[in-house]
Order: sequence, then structure tokens, then C-alpha cells
Amino acid sequence: MKIVPLLLVLTCLLAACGDSDRARQAKFYAFGTEIDVSIYGVDNETAEKTVEALENAFNNVNDTWHAWQPSTLTRINEAIAKGESIEVSADVTAVIEEATSYAHDSQHLFNPAAGKLFELWGYHRDNWFESRPPPSRDQIKAWLQASPTMEDVHINKGVLSSNNNMAKLGFGGFAKGTAVDAAITALKDQGIKNAIINIGGDLRAIGSHGDRPWRIGIRHPRKEGGLMASIALNQDESVFTSGDYERYFTYEGKRYPHIIDPRTGYPASDNISVTVLHQQAARADAAATALIVAGKEWPQIAASMGIDHVMLMRADGQIEMTPLMAEQVNLINPSQEPLIRQITTP
Repeated sequence: MKIVPLLLVLTCLLAACGDSDRARQAKFYAFGTEIDVSIYGVDNETAEKTVEALENAFNNVNDTWHAWQPSTLTRINEAIAKGESIEVSADVTAVIEEATSYAHDSQHLFNPAAGKLFELWGYHRDNWFESRPPPSRDQIKAWLQASPTMEDVHINKGVLSSNNNMAKLGFGGFAKGTAVDAAITALKDQGIKNAIINIGGDLRAIGSHGDRPWRIGIRHPRKEGGLMASIALNQDESVFTSGDYERYFTYEGKRYPHIIDPRTGYPASDNISVTVLHQQAARADAAATALIVAGKEWPQIAASMGIDHVMLMRADGQIEMTPLMAEQVNLINPSQEPLIRQITTP
């Protein structure tokens, strides 16, 4: 899988800056991407045990929710396609219910039931980056007529069913955030107060980097290797970014990004990058996707999702952000002043 990091950690890690007695860093792979764990102020033994536990936890999440390789999720989707019910565990139920709440709050712009639509576009496979024709208009029309959402998925006493066999669950839009939240909870339970978990560029940080806040950089969506902004994080904050440069394929000279608007069946095009801050990583993850899709109406969707720290770049290059986000962001060589937009109630 081709991995393009969304965030670059700007603050140098203490292990590489002559302060190795106070900070530990480890890397491992899950979700097809690199996961960086930096823990500040613990001994080697504690750090090693912690990282091993986190690696196992991330791999378990990946094995449960992989969208096309054999997993709990693929078994659920096979049952839905056949019109059958399937028993699900309490842990699986909790994740599905959480996803349903985010879908509802986003007015279904974050739509985890749209797996068949992403499958039509060829994103539910390992070679998603290869050139191919886009789906036909008739295929898109058929999906839109069924219009599956999380409202079509029901769980009653541990048994999942759906009245829409076009529903196909996929949690790529918030599984990483869910895993990060669980990992941070595990760290806190062990008494670790200062750490950062970075999964393919999206992250959650707790505490601080010594006597300084954690500071991260936001990639510029149109300048390869360039940064759009830096952000100083609060004591417990998640940063998630969605952009049209993350995953895409090209066919006959045209780019087709992987963020699909479930209202049209085609890639979202008004916003090209959205960064969200929120304490809860899962909510930030889901919101970043929904706000890309929302286009000009993003302030209403942000309000509905309980998000008040947003920065985005429109397709025309204009940067927009909320007042609270503006307080934490330092733009890097902006071509124009950002547009400050208030969060508005739908």
C-alpha cells in the first residue's frame, strides 16, 4: 500500500536530541502504515512493555475491521449481502454504534455503509492505486437508488441485520481514530502522562514534550514535501487530516481521489484538504472525511458533529478556518489571508 503521511512531527524527538534517558520512540506497522509511538519520561522496560501491548492491540483492530481481507467485518458484510443475520460481540457492537452516531451527526456525509460504492471505484483492494476506468453512470445510479446508510443496519440483542442488501460496512474513515483512542486510554491506565501516537500521519498527543507543547506540521496538499501550517497542541488533543492527495488513481490523465460524496457517487471536489482538532481521535477522523465531502456547507456539518477546530483548503487554494483553530495555527508562507468562518447551527 502506498503511504503518504499527512502530518510531519516538527518537534525533534528527545531520543534523538541527547535526552534519551527521558523519552522513548518505537515504530511498528498496522493498517498498512507505519505507527510511531513516542513516550516521554518512562524507563526502557516500561516503554518496551507498553509498545508491545500497543502493537498487539493495533494488529487486533486491523484483523477485526479489514474491509477486504478475511476479517470480522468481511463476515458481517457477507451476511448482509445474503440477507442473513449474524451474531456480533459487544466490542464489535460498540464500534458499529459509535460509527452510526458519527454518521447521523454528519448527516450521513460520513457514511460507513457505503462500502459497495468504494468497491465500485476500486478502493477496496490492495492495488487501489492502479489505473482503471471509473465506474459507469449506470453503476453509480444503481447505488444511489439503494442509497444505503447506517440507518439500514440494526443490532438487537447481539444480532446484526440489515434491510438493505446494498449496505456494505467499511470503517476506514474512523478505524484509525478508534485504535488511537484505545491506545491512549491504555497509556493513561498505565500512568503514562506524556506521549504521542502517530498513525500514518494522523495522531493524538497527551501531556507535553518536556516543558514545551507538542507541535506538528500540516502537509500542503499541492506542494510536494511542503508544509501548509504548524499547530501547537493542547494537553490532550487529536489531529486528523483528510485530503484528495492521500489515495487516488489516474485514468486517461484525470485524477480520481478516494473521498467519495455519497450524495453524488463521485469524488468530492470542493475541498482538497481538511484538518480537524478534537480530543477524541475517532470523532476527528470521521469529521475530517465528512468536512471534505461537505463542500461550502462545512461549518454546519462541523457544528452538527461537535467540531470547533477546523482548517481546510478549498480547490481554489483559499484557506478557511474556525476562530478557535486560528488561535493554534501558524500558517507557513500563505499566498493570501485565511478566511475565518464561524461554526453555524444547521
